[in-house]
Amino acid sequence: MAIPLAVLATVFGILGNIISFLVCLAPIPTFIRIYKRKSSEGYQSIPYVIGLFSAMLWIYYAMIKKNVMILITINAVSFVIQIFYIAVYLFYAPKKEKTLTVKLVLFVNVFAFGLIFVLTYFLLHGNKRVTVLGYVCMVFALCVFVAPLGIIRKVIKTKSAEFMPFGLSFFLTLSAVMWFFYGLLNKDMNVALPNVLGFVFGVLQMVLYLIYKKPGTKVLEPPGIKLQDISDHVVDVVRLSSMVCSSQMRTLVPQDSADMEATIDIDEKIKGDMEKFKEDKEVFLISKS
Repeated sequence: MAIPLAVLATVFGILGNIISFLVCLAPIPTFIRIYKRKSSEGYQSIPYVIGLFSAMLWIYYAMIKKNVMILITINAVSFVIQIFYIAVYLFYAPKKEKTLTVKLVLFVNVFAFGLIFVLTYFLLHGNKRVTVLGYVCMVFALCVFVAPLGIIRKVIKTKSAEFMPFGLSFFLTLSAVMWFFYGLLNKDMNVALPNVLGFVFGVLQMVLYLIYKKPGTKVLEPPGIKLQDISDHVVDVVRLSSMVCSSQMRTLVPQDSADMEATIDIDEKIKGDMEKFKEDKEVFLISKS
């Protein structure tokens, strides 16, 4: 007995909702670190602003097209999650990043979305409105799927996959497959076509991860001087500083001639070791540059 296409489309839509929800939860470890550090410095708010904009676009598209409740559910959940991420980011962000994030939200989520809404809702009607809005959503989705090109280029250039987590690439690829079949079965190319590109880039990222995966990272040392030598010098500096303090304390109490000669020898040794450390440090900086 053949399964109706509508039922298959619903199944793929529900699976797409579940997987997309898991993808939305991917940044949680980042925000746990932000909470523990009590600062979001070093992180960017752009992904969450773009994610919020994407959810707003697809909700608007689904409401105009009608009978696509599955699109509304996942994007409504994503809408709430992205607002939560942005709120937490703003709460812990330094003043400069906070100002930049507010400007991004106003420009992207208020001005850009408002402009799209006004142009499509008041100037277009019927099927033409749905078609144009679908094209806007499709172009934006394509731009989002092209974004990993920067990471792919970095992986190939550095020959290291440490910047590209395999789990996220896998779930993004799986999500693209589900939404492609959902769009195909519903004959909605605005949903299906962008996910073809998402599938291709997802598979490419996983292949690159398997090629350039390394069991561990190795710190590159500049030629001529080893990191162990530097650490030895650091220990020597601590030891020398304690010797300096102790020698200075001895000068505060009366000493005989033998003690004075020993103190002078220690001071001369300290000066010689300090000069040698400065020379080694200059050589290290030159070799590093």
